[in-house]
Amino acid sequence: MRAKPAPINTTEATDAASRGFSIDAHRLVAPKLAAGLYLVATPIGNLGDITLRALQTLAAADVICCEDTRITRRLTERYDISAQLKQYHEHNAEAARPKILEALAAGGSVALVSDAGTPLISDPGYKLVREVCAAGHAVYALPGPSSVLAALSVAALPTDRFFFEGFLPTKSAARRSRLAELARIDATLVMFESGNRVQDTLADLAEIMGTREAATCRELTKLHEEISRATLSELARDAATLETRGEFVLVIAPPAADADVLTSDALDDLLRTQLATHSVKDAVAHAVALSGRPKREVYARALELANDLRSGDGED
Repeated sequence: MRAKPAPINTTEATDAASRGFSIDAHRLVAPKLAAGLYLVATPIGNLGDITLRALQTLAAADVICCEDTRITRRLTERYDISAQLKQYHEHNAEAARPKILEALAAGGSVALVSDAGTPLISDPGYKLVREVCAAGHAVYALPGPSSVLAALSVAALPTDRFFFEGFLPTKSAARRSRLAELARIDATLVMFESGNRVQDTLADLAEIMGTREAATCRELTKLHEEISRATLSELARDAATLETRGEFVLVIAPPAADADVLTSDALDDLLRTQLATHSVKDAVAHAVALSGRPKREVYARALELANDLRSGDGED
């Protein structure tokens, strides 16, 4: 059973010298903060990617709310920041939010960080920001590192329009169904994936989106950063030898502007192949993504073919 979050103390006596940080043995004093909630982007790997404003804010805040104090402490210790760290994550958020609101009401300054990157991007914090705004307190955004933007910048794919999916469903059927929906979006796709699922996800992507160009970005900004650029088919083919330790960001090119719509005969062939190994629902999802035809039309044809296949199986 998790302990309830302790009250946030915003009145602890702290001398001005301790409200600072160090860079290369140089000690800098952090200016006093106005009351409010500060959303602070932190490094996604390389601790040198922190911004000066982020260091000033973390050093001056009355409290830093973070997902895992052990991870955030590595950052504060690196820059010699004396800070009160409090946990704020999906498991304690309901109990922790009132404490944060109390601190803000008392005129305190609270910094919110995630384990890596920009808070609220596939991380907890949305409900907190809503309640802080509803209570009339100020919210400040401190932009900085983001694995989404970092992956887009190095993928060598179009960046004028992109769609961020976050993490895909973990179950195979649900994942394939969602990928079939994403395949119709006219934008570069960005998604997160864990190392233990990335090979299966690449196989599904290749099956559903074919030869689109893509990039796998592993351990961005870290010592073992690795970026592979190829078609989805090639990436899936080589996935067996892929180093899977770490976190991945996958970037997939949008559908070609001149993508062909399959003929009726080609659609039938595709559906028969899919129906041999998939449910009608999954077969339709894949066929819609690959054929360029409306879902209603594909579904109706899939039912006809499924009935034909069942009738044929019953004949001697």
